[in-house]
Amino acid sequence: MIFDSLYELLGHIKQVEKDTISLSQEAQMKLSRFLEKQKIELDDEAVEALQYQDIISQQLSATVEAIDVVQKNLQIFAHTFKHDEKIADESVAKLHIKLSGVLEEARAKKEAFSGHSKKSSTDEHEIEFF
Repeated sequence: MIFDSLYELLGHIKQVEKDTISLSQEAQMKLSRFLEKQKIELDDEAVEALQYQDIISQQLSATVEAIDVVQKNLQIFAHTFKHDEKIADESVAKLHIKLSGVLEEARAKKEAFSGHSKKSSTDEHEIEFF
């Protein structure tokens, strides 16, 4: 079903985002340890660059949260659709049974009536049924 495919695609994107967050955090930690070992002081641009990396991780986290919400609602919708689809199929099946019964009854009435009214196939007064 298309909902399952969308759910899986979103799950893949979410995992890539989480992996990217982890790599970003690991890179930031390694850089911080290096700067600390080397006793390097950062200038304003370097501090700003580290802040950007933190902002990127935060944005990716927000995307992961949004994907979680979409996946949850997609699951609910897919479940509801399957349930509604089942109800619709059951309703169509019930309607088919009722219409088949009506058709059989109409055919039986036609046969019963035709037997009494038909004198020949060329009779002008013959009643036609649809």
